[in-house]
Amino acid sequence: MKHTKFIIAGGLAACLALAGYFVFQKPSGTSGTSGASGEIAGATDKNDGIVAGKLPEDLNGLLIAYRKIIVLLAEEKKLSPKERNEVNRVGQALFHENLVRLENLSDTFNKLKTLSAAKRESSFDAILTYIESGEDLYDADRLAFREVLLQLQKLIAAEQTLPAIKLHKRVSDDLNALTDIEKEYDKELKEIFSRFESRSIELKRERWDDYIVKLSKLYNREQILKDYGIILPYPEKPDLADDKEKEIFGQGLPAKTVVLTFDDGPHATYTDEIAAILKQYNVPGVFFEVGKNVGTVDAKGKEQLNKNAETSRKLLSAGHVIGNHSFSHALLSKQSGDSLNAEIEQTDKLLKAIDPTRSALFRFPYGAKNKEGMQILGKLGLRSVMWNIDSLDWADPVPNSIAGRVLGQLEKEQRGIILFHDIHERTVKALPLVLDKLIADGYSFASWDGTEFKVAKGSKATTEKVSITTDYQNSWAIVIGINDYVKWPKLQYAVQDASAIRETLINRLGFAGDKVLTLTNADATRNNILALFHEKLGHGQLKKDDRVFVFFAGHGATRKLSSGRNLGYIIPVDSDPEQLSVDAIPMTDLQNIAESLNAKHILFVMDACYSGLGLTRGGGSTAFLRENAKRIGRQMLTAGGADQLVADGGPNGHSVFTWTLLQALSGKADMNGDGMITATELAAYIAPAVSSVSQQTPAFGSLPGSEGGEFVFELRGEGEFLSAKTNQLSADAIALNTKLDGAVVKAGGDTPIVIKNLNGGEQKIAAPKLVDGSSRQLAQRANDHGLQLYREKQYAQAEAAFTEALKYRPDFGLAANNLGFVYFKQQKYAEAARWFENTLQIDPSRAIAYLNLGDARALLNENEKAKTAYLSFLELSPNSPNASYVKDALKKLN
Repeated sequence: MKHTKFIIAGGLAACLALAGYFVFQKPSGTSGTSGASGEIAGATDKNDGIVAGKLPEDLNGLLIAYRKIIVLLAEEKKLSPKERNEVNRVGQALFHENLVRLENLSDTFNKLKTLSAAKRESSFDAILTYIESGEDLYDADRLAFREVLLQLQKLIAAEQTLPAIKLHKRVSDDLNALTDIEKEYDKELKEIFSRFESRSIELKRERWDDYIVKLSKLYNREQILKDYGIILPYPEKPDLADDKEKEIFGQGLPAKTVVLTFDDGPHATYTDEIAAILKQYNVPGVFFEVGKNVGTVDAKGKEQLNKNAETSRKLLSAGHVIGNHSFSHALLSKQSGDSLNAEIEQTDKLLKAIDPTRSALFRFPYGAKNKEGMQILGKLGLRSVMWNIDSLDWADPVPNSIAGRVLGQLEKEQRGIILFHDIHERTVKALPLVLDKLIADGYSFASWDGTEFKVAKGSKATTEKVSITTDYQNSWAIVIGINDYVKWPKLQYAVQDASAIRETLINRLGFAGDKVLTLTNADATRNNILALFHEKLGHGQLKKDDRVFVFFAGHGATRKLSSGRNLGYIIPVDSDPEQLSVDAIPMTDLQNIAESLNAKHILFVMDACYSGLGLTRGGGSTAFLRENAKRIGRQMLTAGGADQLVADGGPNGHSVFTWTLLQALSGKADMNGDGMITATELAAYIAPAVSSVSQQTPAFGSLPGSEGGEFVFELRGEGEFLSAKTNQLSADAIALNTKLDGAVVKAGGDTPIVIKNLNGGEQKIAAPKLVDGSSRQLAQRANDHGLQLYREKQYAQAEAAFTEALKYRPDFGLAANNLGFVYFKQQKYAEAARWFENTLQIDPSRAIAYLNLGDARALLNENEKAKTAYLSFLELSPNSPNASYVKDALKKLN
């Protein structure tokens, strides 16, 4: 995104001349104030027809309302409490007008689908060009257009054409730039939206002040308020309303107790995301719902619920509370009679239709009420709930600023009802920041028990107790390995690498065999490789919650472009070194493919050395597991750079890189012990390990279009009962693993892990800390570690790991058998026999333990006991591959 440097200019003649085709619709109930000079000149067709050469009028309105909110809240600390209440009320009204405009823009964008591709793309270009480089826009203005860009991103992502892919990348870059703007103005926005904290040192905000000066020339706070029917009176003594005592505020809660409330939903996306966060932290919420969002009431008083009502039911089943927030979110203090009664009563009927146990809680939109409204609540048996902690998430576009404001107010109040809104992405981002701090500070979370807000007995907020899952719908993989190149030097290990990765995906990581698409040697042509992406995964085959893992083992190459930039390629089997740009596959093509595929997360792992990826971003968020289900992820891990050769001397016929990858996926990259391996953990294990034993420097990062999501492998708990048939590693494999693990240990600990990013620079990854878990989880973790150690013939360490597993879970038959077999391998047969017997006490049907027990008894010369154990094995498992071995053993004992 191009950032303008605060140029105050005139009109937008250049922008308005851009070709665009839009349906205009003026938001209902919005102000008719025309845009000031320097803003988007809208036009409305009388028949709502398609108008060429203009930008959408609602885009203009978004910016105007956004700027007015800034003007209203600037220097707000100088206002009296009553003035601040009025300012907030009008600010929220402006915000809700913008919600209408966003709905209209969504309708406009959907109508664009009916136009030709050229007209549609031209229209998108006109909008993006204005947002990116409109001459009268400050960078801070562009934050008004985040939701517009998100709508465009979703719409464009549905198309598979090359122009659409390029537009999608452009929108993604613009959203990334907005994140940079948020960071740049974080302090300034906190100042504007803060709850009037006093500071001993006044911050210097020259650039922000320039912005406020410009807006103040366009708008005046008093005029804005007056436009909305409000004239602030001269200061007077507080007027205690007769009905004040009937309302509920947050000051009466116990110390360090909060109530989380969310207004204006349910939203089709963000309400579910907020509910998922609350579930993760095990805290309750109160959701004040707008009636029209869940259904309608006809003239006969019959309720008709819509699909959002199911969201409300889910909230109730999850233990949350739903309350009444009027039918249309109107300013009820200005209404009376039947219209006022309908706003309250119709929503009450709809909520009862959803569930008769709905709460009796009501919240006036904007907190604005009148005496008649309070009387209607009394007639219907409803209670008015206000708030004393205002997040201002309806106005503040920056999640960090929202979180800081809430925490700052609570530091003073020490308790309260917090006002959030479940209709903003920024609230979804800010909520975990608030909850992390409140839980760390020992806050309790109250909910409505029918008569008062109270903390439920035995409830405890947490960030660790709720299990986390990847929530993938389908798992796809493309696995490619090429040894027998036609015109490039042949390789030895690439096909073996691909086969081992395929086996690991299916047997260890839960991928279905028919969804692991594999090409090797002569089949791995350029056309066949691209066909897997376009025909097998494209054209709507993938679902939005799918993941795709791509592994390539073969040659890579780098070509220097005339611009001086390097461009990396992967080399198909039929590629000609002299025709690199024609029949190889450039990494830019893979980037475009990744952006176009309709999957949640995609991870490329490339066992080939090259550079010139031209990628833009580093690793994901450290708190990603709570948000990962809704964040797009496009990531890549490469074996090394352009001037490096792939080290093909790894154990078992693998390259060093792929061998290390296989060890990582066996569980070693699960650095925090949560049973999952993220792409970042994978890179943090592999990069320092490979660099320590070869001349390669693996690189890792996110591709354009990524939104901070991470690819996640969910490990299956090891279920193998050790026996004589269990495979162990060769001496060279054990030696290499010792070096690999040593490098990772040195890189980890309290110091960050430093690895290359995809541009060749360095990035730091914080070494993850072990997570807590249940006794069962900790026992499984220790057992899995013991199996790894056993395969590497580290018997003393394996014994300690299995012992730890049994300390966590004494009835863990798997660990009991495995501990016995470690004794067996160390020729401690009596000890081994005891643990095999313990295993059979825990699980009498475990056949392999009878075999192991028979072997131990035979070596102790306890032949009769050995026979009994062997015969029990044959009774339980007569067709086992071990049956012939046991029969031979019995013959030797006779």
